[in-house]
Amino acid sequence: MDIKGKVAIVTGASSGIGTEFCRKLVVQGATVYGLARSKGRLKELEKELGDRFIPVKMDVTEYGSIENWVKKTFNHDHTPDILINNAGLGLFGPVDELPMKDWQTMIDVNLNGVFYLTRTIVPLMKESDTYSHIINIASIAGLLGNPNLSGYNATKFAVRGFSESLFKELRYEKIKVSCMFPGSIATSFFENAGGMDTHKNMMQPGDVADTLMHLLKTPDNMLINEITMRPLNPKNPDEA
Repeated sequence: MDIKGKVAIVTGASSGIGTEFCRKLVVQGATVYGLARSKGRLKELEKELGDRFIPVKMDVTEYGSIENWVKKTFNHDHTPDILINNAGLGLFGPVDELPMKDWQTMIDVNLNGVFYLTRTIVPLMKESDTYSHIINIASIAGLLGNPNLSGYNATKFAVRGFSESLFKELRYEKIKVSCMFPGSIATSFFENAGGMDTHKNMMQPGDVADTLMHLLKTPDNMLINEITMRPLNPKNPDEA
């Protein structure tokens, strides 16, 4: 895919790898709708990136709001070419202590949010005469289970299954589907999840974004449907 002139949607655009995805796409000439719950950070990003970045305050767990926004924003003459389902969060703890609210929040954001937006965008992509690409951001936790991550693991394993099914469902509609499984990235994710500090051996958001751009730029009849990324040495160099 030639990124220049394409229309992209990125969820979780206000921080971390979502912000880097937006930056890379705009630099390559795409128009990017950046979705997040916090309009303030999106407006800052708009000042940085210019008119080709369009901030959209959106909670991906609210299907009605997503449906209304898609109907008002897109039509047969203005369709999304790229959908990056990136919004997600992790809330960790033993299974017998994990609050029900935390479990439900992860299901709503990490899984339902991916389904809601994909469900509304796919019909528009099917109408397009050109190739489209959906990329779902899972996690290494979608491949390997770990103690105290049961809820997060469950949602990310589900994203993998959803992506696998979706790619087989849409491959003859000129719609690519890829699922990315990144390991530890130097973002606020770990701090928000449980106070873990980032360190220099973690992957950098820009490097993950470069990998995403590589997926998008593959030839039309070539699909990388899954890709796993992790630090070669994941240990904190400042710890003995």
